[in-house]
Amino acid sequence: MSKNQELADFIWSVADLLRGDYKRSEYGKVILPLTVLRRLDCVMAPTRPAVWDRAASYTGENKDGLLLAASKLKFYNLSEQTFDTISSDAANVAKNLKDYIRGFSSEATEIINRYEFHLQIDRLDNADLLYQVVRKFAGLDLSFEAVDNHDMGYVFEELIRKFADASNETAGEHFTPREVIELMVELLLAPDDDRLNGEGQVVKILDPACGTGGMLSAAEEHIRKLNPRVRVNLFGQELNAESYAICRSDMLLKGHTAKNIRFGNSFSQDGHDGETFNYMLANPPFGVEWKKVEKVVRQEHEDRGFDGRFGAGLPRINDGSLLFLQHMMSKMQPLKKDAAGDEVGGTRLAIVFNGSPLFSGGAGSGESEIRRWIIEHDYLEAIVALPDQLFYNTGISTYFWIVTNRKPADRKGRVILLDARDQWTKMRKSLGEKRKEITRAQIGNICAIYRDALSIASDEAHPDHGRVKVFANRDFGYQRITVDRPLKLRFELTEDSLAQLGASAAVKKAVGGEAAVELLLAALKPLLGSQWSTKAEAWDAMRTAMVASGVLWPSAAPFQKALRDAVGVTDPEGEVQLIKGKPEPDPDLRDNENVPLSEDIDEYFTREVLPHVPDAWIAETRNPKTKETERFKLGYEIPFTRHFYVYTPPRPLAEIDAELKALETEIQTLLSEVTA
Repeated sequence: MSKNQELADFIWSVADLLRGDYKRSEYGKVILPLTVLRRLDCVMAPTRPAVWDRAASYTGENKDGLLLAASKLKFYNLSEQTFDTISSDAANVAKNLKDYIRGFSSEATEIINRYEFHLQIDRLDNADLLYQVVRKFAGLDLSFEAVDNHDMGYVFEELIRKFADASNETAGEHFTPREVIELMVELLLAPDDDRLNGEGQVVKILDPACGTGGMLSAAEEHIRKLNPRVRVNLFGQELNAESYAICRSDMLLKGHTAKNIRFGNSFSQDGHDGETFNYMLANPPFGVEWKKVEKVVRQEHEDRGFDGRFGAGLPRINDGSLLFLQHMMSKMQPLKKDAAGDEVGGTRLAIVFNGSPLFSGGAGSGESEIRRWIIEHDYLEAIVALPDQLFYNTGISTYFWIVTNRKPADRKGRVILLDARDQWTKMRKSLGEKRKEITRAQIGNICAIYRDALSIASDEAHPDHGRVKVFANRDFGYQRITVDRPLKLRFELTEDSLAQLGASAAVKKAVGGEAAVELLLAALKPLLGSQWSTKAEAWDAMRTAMVASGVLWPSAAPFQKALRDAVGVTDPEGEVQLIKGKPEPDPDLRDNENVPLSEDIDEYFTREVLPHVPDAWIAETRNPKTKETERFKLGYEIPFTRHFYVYTPPRPLAEIDAELKALETEIQTLLSEVTA
């Protein structure tokens, strides 16, 4: 067991004190804020006396800057209480703890308030638990010397996971496995080593679903390894209050501007409106509906179009994944050229999706239009398929999308598909749904394949050739045509036909009421069992019978349709029905074909459709928006698994038969031993 795991388990052991007075789902309301408070307390300890001295010696206003300088941190605490003093006074523990919390500077106070911990202080005090809990945390050393920021991040993530397990929440909504983050960061940043190594570099990174901040921290660490002198500014937004507070406190402890981490829903409360970033990365929750913010999102889409964030389209209400991607892409820096003609600016981003955004939604749908916009503008650089059972809250397969507005010259107009689904190692112990992990060596291998993807894809002899495919942007587009075939009917009058006519509202209205319907049915009854090969013959026979009985023959279209529905029977050898001299399409035979963008739809239709259904034709429809007649709809999808499918022939029948016989023999042997 790792040191971080042991520390997280020790902290979580506070739950033993809470059991009975707190539900399992409520443990985190006590443990998480106290962990943050104790971390802040330990980190502040070396400079607390200096802060108190500076506060006492300076009586003027606006002394916040002086106190921050004395603390050598981005926060301070003016209370004379510490965890040591609070835990040494059992009679006044609640009073002293509240005083301690009130002593924090505004940045730290904003974080602590998100936990609403004041409610838990009173509850713990009333249950005679507060002193015991505080005393246990007071014995925990969370100073920088004992636990650095990197390890503290692991501890917080493990606590979040335990909290989610206890409350049956989804841990994957809070954080992403570290090896997945490392792979994602390396794929995102690897092509920019030269850019990041320059002097005076300032880099802005955004995660709009930042959780506890693991992705932001990993991106910063990677950049600082390349260039320790680079200035990295981290930005994020998070909807979950506990995760937000942890992330913001982590930024505070690392000396970042904590207010760059915003609280709220990224769709309805854009915390970084109008800003652009060099890099962005995110792992938004999979398949989460956006109904709560539908009004705001739809209004922005309709009113602002591409001047807003969601101009490309809106996906289905039950999956907001592609909204996150559009939100991020709206914050890409424009690509420019400097005086020397070199490209400057631009953005690279990476996002984790499940399989749905690759192909959900047919031609013309919101999802397809979003994919179309991304691919036609040459923003999609690559998609990397990951192993399944990699995340804590789901065992499904996941994918990295790498999107950028500054592709290298040799990758312009192309998209790389990289299959890394076999790059995993089985974990010794499962964590939720997570049973696999990607080793450091495998991360290196995936990144190497990604770096050399174009040469590997063109070299059939390369051992990783089967893992990489490179496509032109247009290869993902298709023209969706509707194939119609004529409606063919024969006609017959049966008991069911009469019953259908009798129940038809259109017939009742056309003939003038229930009594008239009865007369009509009586007039047609002598024709029961009759069959006709053409509509004209059937109509002539039924009209003659009705007139002979004194029943009028209604010529209104609703009656004619109801009559045909009742007596018409679809028949491949039947008469072709016409509308204004043209064959009427049979809705039951209607089909669709996806024609590659590179092909002419008529040539495709002639080659692939007509040999099988010679009487078919391509339907024409009227576009409700443009009012123009269309023969196809343009769509985009990325059928990743289809491109990497490898046919495995079935085993020979003789081999299967031999195996079955061997099993039968084994069963007989076992049975004989039982009955002996």
